[in-house]
Amino acid sequence: MSESVLPCEKDLLLQVARGDEYAFSELFKTYHQQLGTHIYRITESMELAEEVVQDTFLKIWLNREALSNVDNFRAYLFVLSKNHALNCLRKLAKQRLLQLHIEDNAVVLETPDLAEQNEYYHLLDEAIDHLPPQQQKVYLLSRHDRLKYDEIARKMGLSRETVKKYLQVATMSITNFVQSNHNIAPLILIAVLFL
Repeated sequence: MSESVLPCEKDLLLQVARGDEYAFSELFKTYHQQLGTHIYRITESMELAEEVVQDTFLKIWLNREALSNVDNFRAYLFVLSKNHALNCLRKLAKQRLLQLHIEDNAVVLETPDLAEQNEYYHLLDEAIDHLPPQQQKVYLLSRHDRLKYDEIARKMGLSRETVKKYLQVATMSITNFVQSNHNIAPLILIAVLFL
């Protein structure tokens, strides 16, 4: 694909801005492959590149009215996706630092006795039981069966984005439930939920 704007691209953008799903699918078909390649170069992760491409196009669709003011869609798309990719990489770096911090401080943390551990796991099980059925299934497939978003989406017949959202909401609900029912040190709670 050349760097130039498609001859009818402005019309396509105006159609998308008015909510035309076919026009949006044409934009997606035109750009998703090269956008994926571009983001892969930044992230060096196929899974993250796919996620960024999907998130970017979702954001474009949700804010489609703004497309009527876009003169160079390719540049707009690439800047938007690059910014999202960099935000994702920053988030991953923070998660890795937290993981290292947890591992480094694991020796320092006082190991809870067996009764306390049982209480934590009982609360965790109770919190999972309080989740709506779909969130509960997504959470268990992710945390217990160690399936990836795409695998869970296929298995449950959901979109990858829905799986991601269910997992975020489920994790937040579990965290809130456990914290409100027991005074658990934050690092121990994180270790119980994510490790």
